[in-house]
Amino acid sequence: MSRSIALSQRYLLFPVRTGAPKIRLALLVDGRIVREFEIEFADADPGFWAPLDVSAFAGQTAELKAVGETTPDLAAVQQADAWPGADTLYREPLRPQFHFTSRCGWLNDPNGLVHHGGLWHLYYQHNPYGWNWGNMHWGHAVSEDLIHWRELGIALYPHAFGDWAYSGSGFTTPDGQLGIAYTSTGRGECIAFSPDGTSFTEIPENPVVRHRGRDPKVFWHEPSGHWVMAIYDEFEDQRWIAIHTSPDLRTWTFASRIGGFYECPELFPLDGKWVLYGADTEYLIGDFDGREFHPTSDRQRLWFGDFYASQTYTDAPDGRRIQIGWGRGIVFPGMPFNQQMGIACELSLVEGALRAQPVRELAALRRSSGAGGELLDVETVLAVPAGKSGGISVRGVPVVWNHEQGQLTVADGVFPLATAADELSLRVLVDRGSIEVFAGDGRMAVAKMARPQGQGVEVLGEARLGKTSVHELGSIW
Repeated sequence: MSRSIALSQRYLLFPVRTGAPKIRLALLVDGRIVREFEIEFADADPGFWAPLDVSAFAGQTAELKAVGETTPDLAAVQQADAWPGADTLYREPLRPQFHFTSRCGWLNDPNGLVHHGGLWHLYYQHNPYGWNWGNMHWGHAVSEDLIHWRELGIALYPHAFGDWAYSGSGFTTPDGQLGIAYTSTGRGECIAFSPDGTSFTEIPENPVVRHRGRDPKVFWHEPSGHWVMAIYDEFEDQRWIAIHTSPDLRTWTFASRIGGFYECPELFPLDGKWVLYGADTEYLIGDFDGREFHPTSDRQRLWFGDFYASQTYTDAPDGRRIQIGWGRGIVFPGMPFNQQMGIACELSLVEGALRAQPVRELAALRRSSGAGGELLDVETVLAVPAGKSGGISVRGVPVVWNHEQGQLTVADGVFPLATAADELSLRVLVDRGSIEVFAGDGRMAVAKMARPQGQGVEVLGEARLGKTSVHELGSIW
């Protein structure tokens, strides 16, 4: 089944109903497939409309066809110049108000985090055609302050159906180009460049690395005078982070491996040392000579809960190390979007341990002081006697420190927190779909899905509160 469409408007709008059978659609221009994807197509009664930007093919006639034996009603596909539901966009009942979510569709890993052209670029794994994972593209948003985000659309399309654009990193070249490294699932590790970050051109040498793995992190190592790629590698049926080096981003040489890490590697300098971690933020502190990482610490973990695949910005001004993670498992049923990013955090290294705190720019969202309001930013010092348990409830979501067992409960999750002190500093952020807790001056952080129902802040158990501030936050939208 196929349909001829004279492309006269910016978007093709596809009707989606989450849970409907998936079908495969292809859009052809001049007989060539330009877009191909799976979609839970709604012949009638769609839950939402998924837009496909066809402005690159304006004025041409395209053929939309179903691949396989399915027979969807392709007449249901519409054209429009405006984003569907623009009048209610970002005002949906469950839309987070100070965390980034895509206008429509699924998101996961942050990708290509780079400060370039005066903007913080946030690329991310994205399914623009559905509420669930699939069809991996790179979505793109930019910010001037790490808090207010403007979504720009698809920056990187898959090379072909089944050859998806998986995770990767961003960097700036000496001549000012914005570059990315990413995993093409059908080819290997690829490099591409862009003059402005909105679309990318691949180099002819791609793939530059072939192996069993994914998620390249690429950066320039000044002392060695070469580029470094830290990449998740499955070698001899074990999990590693492999290091490759290159003089020109095109020819890469294997240098070393370090074991025991899974997916989305990060390797960066911080306060005179180097930090290495994988997707779950279990990390090592050590030294890096441009080819090998040498640990000088035991393994520790920074984040717990619904937090995964974080990445830090390259080329950040003032030497800041800014981290954003995926709020994995934070879902929004019945909405046209799904999953969120965590709040942007600044990392530091204190007494041999990583610390994370929300970026200082978040304070600009503070609207008033007091326990009222839907969106809250709470700072307090929790005092709990030895052998006791206590904490606070923030809009009905518990944050409880069990001093005797060395545990912190956040929402419905229980996480290890070992300290001999009788006081614990807490920073708690509550949005429509989540709670984030930064404990012990940020030495441990937790993100959890939550649907806050109560009001204000209450003391729980044997806790006493020291200096406490409660701020209502405004919306970034």
